Amino acid sequence: MDSLNSLVDGFGTALTPINLLWAVIGVLLGTAIGVLPGIGPAMAVALLLPVTYGLEPTGAFIMFAGIYYGAMFGGSTTSILLNTPGESAAVVAAIEGNPMAKSGRGAQALAAAAIGHFAGGIIGTMLLVALAPTVADLAVDIGAPDYFAIMVLAFIAVTSVLGSSRIRGLASLLIGLTIGLVGLDQMTGQQRLTFGSLHLADGVDVVIVAVGLFAIGEALWVAAHLRRGGAPPIPVGRPWLGKSDLKRTWKPWLRGPFIGFPFGAIPAGGAEIPTFLSYVTEKRLSKNKKEFGKGAIEGVAGPESAASASAAGTLVSMLTLGLPTTAVAAVMLAAFQQYGIQPGPLLFEREPDLVWGLIASLFVGMVLLLALNLPLAPVWAKLLRIPRPYLYAGILFFAGVGAYAVGGEALDLVILLIIGLIGFGMRRYGLPVLPAVIGVILGPGAEQQLRRALQISDGSVSGLFNTAFSVTVYVVILILLAWPLIKKVLLRRRNNMSA
Repeated sequence: MDSLNSLVDGFGTALTPINLLWAVIGVLLGTAIGVLPGIGPAMAVALLLPVTYGLEPTGAFIMFAGIYYGAMFGGSTTSILLNTPGESAAVVAAIEGNPMAKSGRGAQALAAAAIGHFAGGIIGTMLLVALAPTVADLAVDIGAPDYFAIMVLAFIAVTSVLGSSRIRGLASLLIGLTIGLVGLDQMTGQQRLTFGSLHLADGVDVVIVAVGLFAIGEALWVAAHLRRGGAPPIPVGRPWLGKSDLKRTWKPWLRGPFIGFPFGAIPAGGAEIPTFLSYVTEKRLSKNKKEFGKGAIEGVAGPESAASASAAGTLVSMLTLGLPTTAVAAVMLAAFQQYGIQPGPLLFEREPDLVWGLIASLFVGMVLLLALNLPLAPVWAKLLRIPRPYLYAGILFFAGVGAYAVGGEALDLVILLIIGLIGFGMRRYGLPVLPAVIGVILGPGAEQQLRRALQISDGSVSGLFNTAFSVTVYVVILILLAWPLIKKVLLRRRNNMSA
């Protein structure tokens, strides 16, 4: 009941004319940037982060919520129309959505994706309202060993489920942890990796890291592989769904959130796993299995709903524990820190107006997203006509402006270029970007919690696993690490028994 009362107060904050305006602007900007090829929600949010600098915190985060969901819908639009997923979570939308578009059913695919995002976002946010305060209350009793264990779980989970190999995921994480070491030691005040620069004493700003790895790295990568000319854009038409389409999509829309939300709420690498699980589920349950791979609308509706609910789930761990489990959540955490606000167990007590205004704005953003983007889908398709050289030149310009706006120092642009080159190298050698961003965000905090736990136990290593919670988390980590080996053994036994 307290949560419902707080949510009602949150709607009072979110529905004020000025905050409603910021929500509309956020949805429009997020979709406009996210719909461009090669730009996913993380890059869109990172690019637009400087836009919120002049706003007061509540208005800024309401606008941020609109950007978040708008960019997610934009990524699926690009995936369906051009078979160019803006992020890994939008890959599944391309499997069935692009064949639908090629067969002249792009309008139906976009409508299924838009309504799927709406259904998944609404149900996921309702679960967020129900669970987040409870998680926050439980998190108050979590100590240094428990926090360190959770952060190690986040590191292991992210490196395990992303990229072509665990070694590459671990290498990316180490790059992020190394960047996170730059600056003053929080406990001793000693300079680390600053190379004598006072500007680096405060560390490398997370916004610069996110923009450099995502935007600059991607722009350089595309520039290195740019080919003259390209496939003509596919006309979208007016989005609508017939009775047969609605009959096939309403169940996937409702199933998706219950697959996506749990994976978003735990450190399991974001929406990639639940979207694939949703796709497999819909394929098994569908009466039209032969259409899969050729343009089955269920294969768009379910995964998109799961992806949207997963986005709501990531806010549970981000708001209550301060743990970003996706790249977008990492950038949002940077935005909180920009305003001097630290997400965690006490956030709901210290900043109730901001938190519940943000959660209420998620509902508002979902409605705006559906109302604006169904009729505007043909407009977004026209944005795809921008030649790629001009598109990525614009990205580089906005990235540079955003990085300079962080500190107003020319050195920030040099750091941005260096990190962008690192991002280019990571793409060249198949290293996923997300573990690096997570390493930069969580690395300093993990180090601090590790040292606190060791200080409390007088340097004894047993101080890292002297609570039931931390032991449970380490058991989960061991299962994650051992699962590939266990899977191989089980497959061998099954093959031997069948033979």
